[in-house]
Amino acid sequence: MDMQEMEKGFQEIWKLFAETNRRFQESQTELDKQFREIGERFKETERQFKETDRQFKKTDKKFDKYFGKVKELDRNWGKLVESLVKPSVAEQFRKRNFPISGSGQRVERYYNGRLMEIDILLTDGDAVIAVEVKTTLSVSDVDEHIEKHLKPFKLFFPEYRGRKVLGAVAYIHLEENADRYAYKKGLFVLTFTSGDAVKIRNDAGFVPAEWGD
Repeated sequence: MDMQEMEKGFQEIWKLFAETNRRFQESQTELDKQFREIGERFKETERQFKETDRQFKKTDKKFDKYFGKVKELDRNWGKLVESLVKPSVAEQFRKRNFPISGSGQRVERYYNGRLMEIDILLTDGDAVIAVEVKTTLSVSDVDEHIEKHLKPFKLFFPEYRGRKVLGAVAYIHLEENADRYAYKKGLFVLTFTSGDAVKIRNDAGFVPAEWGD
């Protein structure tokens, strides 16, 4: 092979190398462009996520505010129902031969850092009656009253250790035959009658359960 042919061969190789390099540069440029586009998309996605998170937090605040108002309304409604029950509930127990001498609404006591709140507490000579007031009474409400209020009552109210502790539930609406359930558990059952007064529904043969011993 003479020098001319060698030179021609080198030129062909150089052209091939140059073309390969050009294509590589074009590919690199295209890849860089695609990476930049992907980066921009990630930034936009991140921005959208941040905006969505901000909107969620804003919505959460609105829900918190809304549910706060609902809870406050529920508390106020509960106080109203208790206020409607309280004037006549003592008289109803007097008719059942309980000489009620005192009554309190939302009576609170603490024991070992825990709070117990009795909606209406009636007292007579040898007994106290803890009344749980519900707008809508359910079976779980009856169980909760027994477990959280009646059974540990004397731990929270040691001044009544020498007296019988009786339980009662009062309601406007009813679920799950909760009135029968409460009766079987030994609780007095009170509900509203005409004239915004409450009435004890238990029959004359009812024997109340005693709690707190």
